[in-house]
Amino acid sequence: MKIQVTNEAPKTSLSREQRILSWIAVLLVAGFLIDQLRDVLMPFVVGMAIAYFFDPVADKLEEIGLSRTLATSTILIGFFVALVGLALLLIPALQKQITSAIQLIPLIVDRFRDAIDPLLAQMSTEVDQDTVTSIKEAVQKYAGTALKLATSFISNVWSGGLAVLNLLSLLLITPLVAFYLLRDWDRIVEKIDGLLPRDGAPAIRKQFQKIDQTLAGFVRGQASVCLVLMVIYAVGLSVVGMNASLLVGIAAGALAVIPYIGAAIGLVIGVALALAQFHQDWVSILLVAAVFVTGQTLESYVLTPRLVGGRVGLSPIWIIFAMLAGGSLFGLTGVLIALPVAAIAGVLVRFGIDQYMDSDLYHGEGAERSKPSSEK
Repeated sequence: MKIQVTNEAPKTSLSREQRILSWIAVLLVAGFLIDQLRDVLMPFVVGMAIAYFFDPVADKLEEIGLSRTLATSTILIGFFVALVGLALLLIPALQKQITSAIQLIPLIVDRFRDAIDPLLAQMSTEVDQDTVTSIKEAVQKYAGTALKLATSFISNVWSGGLAVLNLLSLLLITPLVAFYLLRDWDRIVEKIDGLLPRDGAPAIRKQFQKIDQTLAGFVRGQASVCLVLMVIYAVGLSVVGMNASLLVGIAAGALAVIPYIGAAIGLVIGVALALAQFHQDWVSILLVAAVFVTGQTLESYVLTPRLVGGRVGLSPIWIIFAMLAGGSLFGLTGVLIALPVAAIAGVLVRFGIDQYMDSDLYHGEGAERSKPSSEK
């Protein structure tokens, strides 16, 4: 009797709990690495974003006969030439307007004090002095706390973004990362797909498709909204006569990526600078406010519904939380990766809810199952 000997090692399979623990460990390690390397990650994050953004364009150029390398070179050369040209055009004007805006800050403080002092004086005649003193102390206390929080947040974002200001990173590393990622994007995706666990690959692919749809729809749509708002604010404020029209327009348009909060910050900054510049010219001040109201109306009822739509599935509150948390934890790098992380987390949470709704934990053991809502 012959005994057949095989050299194959016995296959081991991980339980559901072990898989979950493995993914949690991977996420923790990834978070730790991002925190430790955030000062050098910026050019790689920006390069990855550029590659992701232009991958559909590269695919279209391949369809008309260009090689992937030639398509990548054409796209990136055009993009960086346009970017440098735009920077050379805007930087001199922005430099003057930043100087002008900084010089207006003491005037803003004085005008604010001039507006508050009469109110406090009137209150002192109608309310006892102790109450007025308490109000002053409370205002000073909470204003100081808010200023400290804002300063801390900006400091964290700034310190985490120092790498992007490095000339070497800006001129060399980011374009190189963008080139190689964009050229090899399809191969990278194929390689990652080949590493997926075979039994769960279809479900994982489906979730990645949803993440891609959500992220692409929001990022590309919101970028278009921000660009249109930049033009509206800059042109409108310039027509009104604001000195820092270009600076405020670009800042307010960029802040539109943060729902509600961005619009409020842009309005406050614009009106504050208008009060300092125009003083008691209330017509000009109201026109500045009207520019922002017009922009917000167009964003809410025209731009966002047409360019972004409701299909992306990202709640405004979730976006605000993700960007603030990312900025506080990882600086500017955290702000940039906040939206992708929010999109991934949103899709995974919905997938988890669907699994729960189709499980014995929800229906009870032996009960009839309904199809998950995401598959209807």
